[in-house]
Amino acid sequence: MSKQIKYRILGGYKYLLEEEYLYPTGIALAARIETDYLALEVDGVLLIKKSYAWDGASGPAIDTADFMRGSLVHDALYQLIRLGLLAKKYRKRADQLLRKICREDGMPFWRAFYVYRVVRRFGVFVV
Repeated sequence: MSKQIKYRILGGYKYLLEEEYLYPTGIALAARIETDYLALEVDGVLLIKKSYAWDGASGPAIDTADFMRGSLVHDALYQLIRLGLLAKKYRKRADQLLRKICREDGMPFWRAFYVYRVVRRFGVFVV
């Protein structure tokens, strides 16, 4: 799986994905989930389709290069949860993936830890 995402900056939603992106979430499902811009396969591979819009880092967090890919995957999974297509029990996995991807992309440990603690505490109000 690639560590590269191609996107452009928007207004409203801040970013628009310019080519599809695949990420193995480790979430095993009984049936495939699909929306106009997202698909989650039974083997856990998340497909984020071209033209998916997301808002990057939330709250006081700053959009930095080491946050972009993590925020993309996290926002997509949270959207599936909000839509009722993915069980709320997967919120913790989405939060863990945010931290993991941010670390893979060079975010310092202390910042990734802080980001994780914030989404664990306040993410419940978003889903």
